[in-house]
Parts: sequence; C-alpha cells; structure tokens
Amino acid sequence: MRTAGRGGEGQKYALTSDEDDADFWGFAREAEGLFTPLPHDEGARRVRLMGCLPQGGLLKGLGHVGSRRATAGNAWFDLIDGDGATMGSYFVGEVTVIGVEPSARGAGLVDLTLTLWCENALAGAEPVWELLRTGHLNRTGMWHELAPEDRHAWLSVALWSWDYHRRGRPDAPAGEVFTLDGRHIVDKDSFYCAIGEAVNGPGGYFGWNLDALEDCLRGGWGATTPFALHWDSSAESRTRLAARVPTADGDASLFDLLVKIMADRNVSVILR
Repeated sequence: MRTAGRGGEGQKYALTSDEDDADFWGFAREAEGLFTPLPHDEGARRVRLMGCLPQGGLLKGLGHVGSRRATAGNAWFDLIDGDGATMGSYFVGEVTVIGVEPSARGAGLVDLTLTLWCENALAGAEPVWELLRTGHLNRTGMWHELAPEDRHAWLSVALWSWDYHRRGRPDAPAGEVFTLDGRHIVDKDSFYCAIGEAVNGPGGYFGWNLDALEDCLRGGWGATTPFALHWDSSAESRTRLAARVPTADGDASLFDLLVKIMADRNVSVILR
C-alpha cells in the first residue's frame, strides 16, 4: 500500500508506475469505472479519467491508441484527499489507453479511457472513499444501514486506508478496555465493522476475516494485548453468529470461535 501523496487542489486520483516510483503518470480530477467490474471478468475495468495531464508511461501510450504500444503497464492507482495526501492505493495491471479527447475540466487537460485489471477495488467502495476524502467518515455507526455486500466494501476501504487512518498514531497501550456494540452485528462482516470501530474509531479496521483478526491481535493494528473487550448485546450476537465454521477439532459456531481466538491472544472478553 502506498502512502506518499503528491496531489493538489481539485485532484482526486493519481497513477504511478509499479516498476519505478519516479515514473509518475499524472493526476486526474475525476474517475469513473474503477469500482465497476465488467460483466465478463470481475477484475476487468474500463476506466475514464477526466481532467488528466498525462505524463511518463501514460503519455507514451497516447500516440499508439489501437496498438499494443498503447499499454503503459502496471501501476498504482492512488486516491487523494483535499490536502493532496494519498488515502490509499490499488494495484492496477495492464493499463492500456483506448481513447483520448480534450477535457472540459481545464485548458490543456484530456479525458482518457483506459482498460485495466484491478482485483481489490470492490463495487460499493467508492462512496466510502468519498466520505473519507471529504472528512465525513467521522462518526460511529455509519455502516449500520449498509447492505451485506456494501459492508464488505466498507471493510475493504478500512483496510486499504489503514495507514492514512492511523497517521502514525501508536497502538493503544496494554490494559486498554474496548467496548464492542453487538446490537448491529448480524453476520461476520458486521462483526468486523463493529470491532474495527470499537478499537480504531469510525471507519477503523481490525481484521476482515479470521486470519486477519489473528494478525491484528499480534499488534501493530491499534491495540496491544492484553486488553479487555466488553461485548455488549452478546446474547443477540451469539444467535446471529451461529454459523458453523470448520476447525482442527471439528467445527464451532462463528461466535465461539471469535471468542476463542481473542482469548487465545490474551484478550479478556466480557460478555454482557
């Protein structure tokens, strides 16, 4: 994940070669299509960059639209906040220019149409990035009303924006007490939304699957063990997280497995 921004006023996106950080491909004021998988391949994207001043490898492709030389290669697609800092980045592969036209967004700028491959830019993530960019991802519970697939997209943004969200803050010290609000935990993704928020505040991340939760419990993700987790409305959570999960000893409910993983990592889980 990239974290060094180079943005300016009105610029929301940037592209830089994956092979050489000095090969900067340019900014764009707007982008469409990055979060819209094409029907034949979920990783395939057709992206329109608007208000773009192409540079480096991207500029070289402009004179070869329609040929193999229009492929600029692989890059990092950065999302930029209003102060020019990079909030997060997606790896994009086989970036190819298939169209260019003058842009209405500024003299000398162009609108580019690209094809590329991107596995991690999930449908539903774009509105979450916009909340982050505008400073409106600033209160708890904003994920409560999301559809299940959008909760997963929420978690993806929490992960890819982790360094930006943290901004160098150290982990909470050992012995901290966190409160997990179980009222809106209805499935595994809502659990991870809730625990990310409990540990790291609005839009926070603390895992989005069992392996990632274990990684977070090793430190470096906002909390230091041992700590206490007060799980409010835990009876309701137990009912909703009853799905059976395979384990080395057979299987267990997701709720029981989550409690065990945390207990094994020196978290005192208080069910309330």
